[in-house]
Amino acid sequence: MPAFLPDLPTLTQSIKDWGRELGFAHVGIAGVDLGEHEQHLERWLAAGYHGELDYMAAHGSKRAHPEQLIPGTLRVVSLRMDYLPGDTRMAQVLAQPEKAYVSRYALGRDYHKLVRKRVQHLADRIEQAIGPFGYRAFVDSAPVLEKAIAQEAGLGWIGKNTLLLNRKAGSYFFLAELFVDVPLPVDPAQTSEHCGRCSACLDICPTQAFVGPYVLDARRCISYLTIELKGAIPVELRAMIGNRVFGCDDCQIVCPWNRFARPTQENDFMPRHGLDNAELAELFLWDEARFLSLTEGSPLRRAGYERWLRNLAVGLGNAPSTIPVLEALGARREDSSELVREHVQWALDEHRRRADHC
Repeated sequence: MPAFLPDLPTLTQSIKDWGRELGFAHVGIAGVDLGEHEQHLERWLAAGYHGELDYMAAHGSKRAHPEQLIPGTLRVVSLRMDYLPGDTRMAQVLAQPEKAYVSRYALGRDYHKLVRKRVQHLADRIEQAIGPFGYRAFVDSAPVLEKAIAQEAGLGWIGKNTLLLNRKAGSYFFLAELFVDVPLPVDPAQTSEHCGRCSACLDICPTQAFVGPYVLDARRCISYLTIELKGAIPVELRAMIGNRVFGCDDCQIVCPWNRFARPTQENDFMPRHGLDNAELAELFLWDEARFLSLTEGSPLRRAGYERWLRNLAVGLGNAPSTIPVLEALGARREDSSELVREHVQWALDEHRRRADHC
């Protein structure tokens, strides 16, 4: 904690103003008591819904206790940055099975560096105002319950699809946190949720990954299957994935609150290399050098080249049996990766099966 503190309400307002100047659409202040969110996490982990997300079970209770993760933390500054490009064409691409659907957050540059740099700039502004203080910035980089913190900071409520929802902005945004040792006045928590009787997100999920409202079985979630899962995608889920090759936005697309989502002002989040409207067959022909070149600084790197091909093979297996689709699959029938070969063979078998039933 700094040796001298100015008027804290005035400092808090300045932090919010500086945050908006840095491109954050909403800034709120939370305490360190996350209450029932810790019990919800424990029940979710006990049920095994996290699958291979071992990091969710690591670090003991620190995930739900900011003051344990970073000793001395008194408050958390929660920040929201919108990412949705203006012309998303989400429904249109999903309706064209020969196209590759990439989750809209992943079309541009990786958000981690950009957002974290902005949070660091905010910390620098605070330090200029009050002198040295204790802080730590996070953007998906540590065991932090970011949605719980954001709800406690008044940024929104956790909806039935387990995402943070905001009445004026929907859910197409990134979250970041600045842990501080300054006793800033906290904002009122979002104690009410506004999903009502709506179950559109639960009903639309292609793989029926929701156990119920507010509970997601990650092992069936397309985002998990196409990004986090290291091995083979379960056979029984492949047809349900359709043309979604990196992540899934279905539960956001149908959410009524996303009619209020605002286009991002960040050029780095705009689509690159035509990935918002690319052909599955075209992407499947990329060699590794081209993949690495065109995904430099992109969230797609998280999956890596082998899993990228795995995902595309599934998409091609669900695509119409056109000449480009079949030729693309045939070209990788003898791929060096056993994982890719297995999914290519499944895709070819799917086309053969459908042909036999015509």
